[in-house]
Amino acid sequence: MRWLKASAFVLCLSATSLSFNNLTANLVRILSFLPLLLGFTTSLCGQENWPMFRGPAARGVSGNSDLPEIWSTTKNIAWKTDIPGRGWSSPIVWGDRVFVTTVLNQGETEAPRKGLYFGGNRLEIPDTIHEWKTLCLDLKTGTILWEKNLHKGKPKSSIHLKNSYASETPVTDGNLVYCSFGNQGLYALNFEGEVIWSHDYPVHKTRYGWGTSSSPVIHENRLYLVNDNEEDSYLLALDKKTGKKIWRTSRDEKSNWSNPYIWQNKMRTEIIVPGSGRTRSYDLQGKELWSFKGMSSITIATPYSHDGLLYLSSGYVGDVSRPLYAIRPGASGDISVSKKETSNDFVAWSRWKAAPYNPSTLIYRDQLYVLLDRGYLSSIHPKTGEEIYGKQKLPGSTGFTASPWAYQGKIFCFNEDGGTNVIKAGKEFSLLHTNQLGDDDMGMATPAIAGRSLIIRTSARVYCVRKPAK
Repeated sequence: MRWLKASAFVLCLSATSLSFNNLTANLVRILSFLPLLLGFTTSLCGQENWPMFRGPAARGVSGNSDLPEIWSTTKNIAWKTDIPGRGWSSPIVWGDRVFVTTVLNQGETEAPRKGLYFGGNRLEIPDTIHEWKTLCLDLKTGTILWEKNLHKGKPKSSIHLKNSYASETPVTDGNLVYCSFGNQGLYALNFEGEVIWSHDYPVHKTRYGWGTSSSPVIHENRLYLVNDNEEDSYLLALDKKTGKKIWRTSRDEKSNWSNPYIWQNKMRTEIIVPGSGRTRSYDLQGKELWSFKGMSSITIATPYSHDGLLYLSSGYVGDVSRPLYAIRPGASGDISVSKKETSNDFVAWSRWKAAPYNPSTLIYRDQLYVLLDRGYLSSIHPKTGEEIYGKQKLPGSTGFTASPWAYQGKIFCFNEDGGTNVIKAGKEFSLLHTNQLGDDDMGMATPAIAGRSLIIRTSARVYCVRKPAK
């Protein structure tokens, strides 16, 4: 921001003859340009897009220097908009538009319980009419610009009590927004809410009837999505403009809930798909490149890369092994690590009891942060896997499902009670404060960050958290 403003000011100076006699007149002329210049630079720095789950590269990090650190139901709230139905998908942002998905039940919906517990299986498929929707909100005001009904009917599968029929996060390339709904289908809409194409999913059973949550990703002209289930798991590549199938690769996997990740490393581009049976890498034609065994029995977290390494985790709380891995590029074949070891030629390091269950891990300022569902935060060196500090208890919540995010030297952890613990980034744990939303604001969705705005979705509404304009 500063260098752009300074450059613009120098440009005005160089274009103006500043002799001593006409200095005053020219200064007045220069000052008259400042509102235009300030507006121009603000728009440039404020129009960051957040096109997918955890934003660009699935990292959950923003470099904007004017984001809010403190908020409540009234403080630093630019707007809040109630969203009907239920959906745990994250919001995404492109330009001045926010996109969210939801599903409305015309009958009664059982309220989810917070925290980790047994007894959430709901094997019976609801017999009531549901409506699958995408909503587009104005980023500046929160006004609902349009609401598109995509499907109306009875669900084709069951879901866990804490899941929803709209848990997959949309993705956009700035032209179309792609909305996936588990066993229902995939819909490509333009920014005016018109359906350009759709793709029906075959209905498959998931483990214990828990439902689905894996979100699609975009790379160049293709859309990739994973459907791991109990009957016929696969990785699918579609033409993003037409929805035409390019290829489909069968996967020897049962139910998983992780998003795929496009890893563009120094050697090649790979599609990374975590799995409890095997984590696999595919080339852009769907051919397997490498794989390894050694995840926990339930795999949810999204992979990402940093400084040349790929990071994966799988941490079901009921398992003895809850591994976190750092992978080097260039692997082929089976790269599994023995439980008696922590590394090999392509596994830079592993920690067997470090991974969270639901949240993805976070790398920020050369530290890897692990947020456990039960409300503990720890930090690891991302290059070596060495501990920086051990588990530190976060106050005020029954559980954490959303993934942490970071900006302005701080780590943010959003809990299921609608509170956000704010921790100072660094070698020593330091809890700064907690930002609390309302009693009806159960938090399961990972927020989005766009320019100066933090977009938080709760069970009841979407908030835009933003400091007042100066």
